[in-house]
Amino acid sequence: MLFIGVCGASGSGKSTLARELVRDIGATSVVLNQDAYYLDHSHLTFEERTKLNYDEPCIFDHDLLYEDVCSLLNGRSITRKAYDFTQHKRADTTEVIQPADVLIVEGIHSFYDQRLLEKMFLKLYIQVEPDVCLLRRIRRDIKDRGRAIDNIAAQYLATVKPMYDRYIRNYIQEADVVVMKGGKNARIVDILSGFLKSALQK
Repeated sequence: MLFIGVCGASGSGKSTLARELVRDIGATSVVLNQDAYYLDHSHLTFEERTKLNYDEPCIFDHDLLYEDVCSLLNGRSITRKAYDFTQHKRADTTEVIQPADVLIVEGIHSFYDQRLLEKMFLKLYIQVEPDVCLLRRIRRDIKDRGRAIDNIAAQYLATVKPMYDRYIRNYIQEADVVVMKGGKNARIVDILSGFLKSALQK
C-alpha cells in the first residue's frame, strides 16, 4: 500500500487533488479526510462548540487517525469517521473501509503528527495564494455548511489566518512535492499519477 499525505491551507484544493489522483491512478484507493477526526466536544453546548478553535492542531484526534492509518497499512479494516459541521459534533458511521492499494490522508494539519510523516511514501503540499483560499472557503462554507458570511469572516480573522501563519504555511518544509495552483492542476496530477502507477507496479 502506498501512503500519501496531502497538506495545505483551508480552501487550497486538498480534497480535489486527492480525488483527481484517485481517478487517475485507477487502483483501489482510500481517502481519509482529517476533518472527520475532530475531537468530540458533544459535552459542550452548541454555543460553546462554535467558539472552539477548529484550525489549531490540538483540535484533532491525532491518535485515532494514526490508529486508523496503521490498521489500514497492516491490512485491517476500519470504520469511516465523520463530522457534522452544522452542529460541530462527531458523526461517525458504521461504514467499513477495507485496505486498498493507495491510502491518502488530506488535511490542514496532516503533516503535524511525526508518526504519520514517517510512514508516508509521498508528501504533497498545495501552495495557493491566501486570498484564493479565502474565496474558496467562503463559497464552500455557505454552500455546504450553511454558514453566514459574517460568521465566516470572523472565524477567518480569529483562527484561520493566525493558524495558517503559525503552522500551516510552515508544513511546506516537510513536503516532497509542492503543488502549485491547487488540486485541479492537470499537469501535476498526470505527473504524480504516473509516478504512483510506476511505484505500484514495482
